[in-house]
Amino acid sequence: MHFTSIDGGQGAVLQGPQADALVAECLAAFSGGSLDAIYDLGVAFSTASHGCECDLVEAHKWFNIAASRGHEEASLCRADISEEMTAREIAEAQRRAREWLAIERRAA
Repeated sequence: MHFTSIDGGQGAVLQGPQADALVAECLAAFSGGSLDAIYDLGVAFSTASHGCECDLVEAHKWFNIAASRGHEEASLCRADISEEMTAREIAEAQRRAREWLAIERRAA
């Protein structure tokens, strides 16, 4: 079975092909203007659905990115899962979000 890292090897939990497909689909939808697609990634990682393992750091990252673009529900979900995370995990999620946003800006 093929596994890849969602975060390009930057410490993310390894996911299977189904999760890879979900991430690719959501990022394509986001590129097409769907902010809900990024929120959906946060939901998938926070609930261990659609082939994703539960990874609150990764979920927080995606909720944070969606919230930074004005998605209100993402902001609420980010706050909810933060209650279950350590300060170190939150800092890591924020670092990953900043890194992803920097890569996205360079690609634009």
